[in-house]
Amino acid sequence: MNIFRKKAVATSSATSLNRVLGAFDLTMLGVGAIVGTGIFVLTGVAAAKYAGPALILSFIIAGLACTFAALCYSEFASMIPESGSAYTYSYVAFGEVIAWILGWDLVLEYGLASAAVASGWSGYFQGLLSGFGIHLPTFMTSAYNPSAGTYIDIPAIVIVFIITLVLTRGIKESSKMNIIMVIIKLAVVLLFIAVGIWYVKPENWTPFTPYGFQGVATGAAVVVFAYFGFDAVSTAAEEVKNPQRNLPIGIITALGICTILYIIVSLILTGIVPYAQLDVKDPVAFALSFINQNWAAGLISLGAIIGITTVLMVMMFGQTRLFYAISKDGLLPKPLQKVSPKSQVPIVSTWVTSALVAIFAGLVPLNQLAELTNIGTLFAFSAVSLGVIVLRVKQPDLKRGFRTPLVPIIPGLAVIFCVYLMLQLSSFTWKGFAVWLTIGLVIYITYGYRNSKLNQNNKAAS
Repeated sequence: MNIFRKKAVATSSATSLNRVLGAFDLTMLGVGAIVGTGIFVLTGVAAAKYAGPALILSFIIAGLACTFAALCYSEFASMIPESGSAYTYSYVAFGEVIAWILGWDLVLEYGLASAAVASGWSGYFQGLLSGFGIHLPTFMTSAYNPSAGTYIDIPAIVIVFIITLVLTRGIKESSKMNIIMVIIKLAVVLLFIAVGIWYVKPENWTPFTPYGFQGVATGAAVVVFAYFGFDAVSTAAEEVKNPQRNLPIGIITALGICTILYIIVSLILTGIVPYAQLDVKDPVAFALSFINQNWAAGLISLGAIIGITTVLMVMMFGQTRLFYAISKDGLLPKPLQKVSPKSQVPIVSTWVTSALVAIFAGLVPLNQLAELTNIGTLFAFSAVSLGVIVLRVKQPDLKRGFRTPLVPIIPGLAVIFCVYLMLQLSSFTWKGFAVWLTIGLVIYITYGYRNSKLNQNNKAAS
């Protein structure tokens, strides 16, 4: 069994998708995916439970890991203008079975991330409704938990289907809507900075590391979820004009903007509110209410809903393009690569993604499974970084529109940082990850290997 057969590098990709995205669109796509849950939700939990005021160090460590990985992603994106992200890159660098493992890993990553974000959106939306005195029946307000009287999260399911309808209209239309919402939420984040900076009390930063460096490291492993969005940028490769140039610009610019915002917001947040009080679902709005700036807190809540909507849109977009890419290679059923002739989007992949995310978001409590998204992300980052080193050695003459600097140092640091953060996650997370990958290998052995396009081509050639 030749399970390590590799795809050849194509410098251009024949695609039935619509190449309309430029560097600005990609930057906004990345910011749309990154600025959202990280700022509006994770900052408070990470500060209260793990890092305290040293949350800024957690974001810097996670940001460094992601920056090193992003430089590696950029080299691959400039070489291989195809959808699929880490899956496609691994197919070229390591071979089919490793690519499948990465692809299956990304299915978990995008699916759980989308479901978790939809659940977060539901919480903020219900909070906004309650401000107007509107309360939904308890049974439809959260995932299945009979002891709490909840059975299904209807708002989460509704927003998933609304996003799906937007995505099916076409990439250009989806991108335009994303840009508008990103501008609004960046304005809201800047509003928090402008208002909050005047209420910072330096004594709230003492003690700076109440949980020690271990807490800072664990906090970094948790907040790495906040940076995940740049991976989704690379899944848009087949819809990008001049991908060799525009993909690296979009990935690196988006990550740079978001890292700066995270550091500033975490400093102000822990400077306004004592860290122990930040274990709330809406820490940024809570901080403004804490200093009696309720008018700004209301705007922040509205901005959070918009911000989380863009994250959900880009996460689901990434999942649909991943299904499309894997199906094109024959490792998943052929209908998943069907493209709408009108909107030029992978229509079956989009609706399959919608159904899966709606089921998870509506019925499954995701608090224990949230870390699975992080371990999957870090695993993908590590593999892509290793792939850069492998291809520099094995195929040094490949045309690279962008070259990762200081190879093998930068990719090596990416691997070290990512593996270190993976080791900070719980044993439950590692067990769940192992079970998921085992299921994936069974699917590959029983379906993917036999139906692989490379396998079919090899049979035809012989």
